[in-house]
Amino acid sequence: MKNTFLVVLFITSFIGFSQNTEDKEKSELYKNYREDQFYISVTYNLLNQKPGDVSQSGFSSGFHFGFIRDMPINEKRTVALGIGLGLSTNSYNQNIAISETNNLVSFNVIDESGINVSKNKFTTYLLEVPFEFRWRKSSPTNYNFLRIYPGFKLGYLFYNSTKFKSDQGSEKLSNIDNFNKLQYGLTLSAGYSTWNVHVYYGLNPIFKDSAKLDGEILDISSFKIGLMFYIL
Repeated sequence: MKNTFLVVLFITSFIGFSQNTEDKEKSELYKNYREDQFYISVTYNLLNQKPGDVSQSGFSSGFHFGFIRDMPINEKRTVALGIGLGLSTNSYNQNIAISETNNLVSFNVIDESGINVSKNKFTTYLLEVPFEFRWRKSSPTNYNFLRIYPGFKLGYLFYNSTKFKSDQGSEKLSNIDNFNKLQYGLTLSAGYSTWNVHVYYGLNPIFKDSAKLDGEILDISSFKIGLMFYIL
């Protein structure tokens, strides 16, 4: 009977020790757990608030990548705040000819009735700071989960370019002063596992008030929709 008691005591102690060790390891795992800290996104870029004569053609693309510091705010670390730093390049194919004469930049809708245009686009390059409120159904060992990340993105435009090419000539411009240096908007990333929809809605115009079309301020903004890929 004494030996049986000792065996039972040993097994109980061992189970208790194992459980404590497992709980401690689990606690440490959750303590250091962060999610979705690197991102890559591909978007289709649209122009909002276009004047009646302005249209887009072809595929206007955007490429975005960067790092977001994940800062969980609950014990299970399924709710978090994120702040990051990234780079973005965005092209917009449309029918506004941007030209320069005597150091004066002008904006005009292309009359394609007497000209064959093969390329007309402007491109922006931005340093971006994304902010996100992050909700997800994840764990340190579960890599396939639902996520919903609404947020805000602030961008600093450090370079811009325009390209126009037709059968009557071509023109390239870079770093013209008509673009807004600061561009910002609302964002939303949502999806499951690898596949996530990403949306950006610009809150301010791409161009400054100095950009005028037919005497009116060219008050167009950006709307982007595409796919977001997160990496640990």
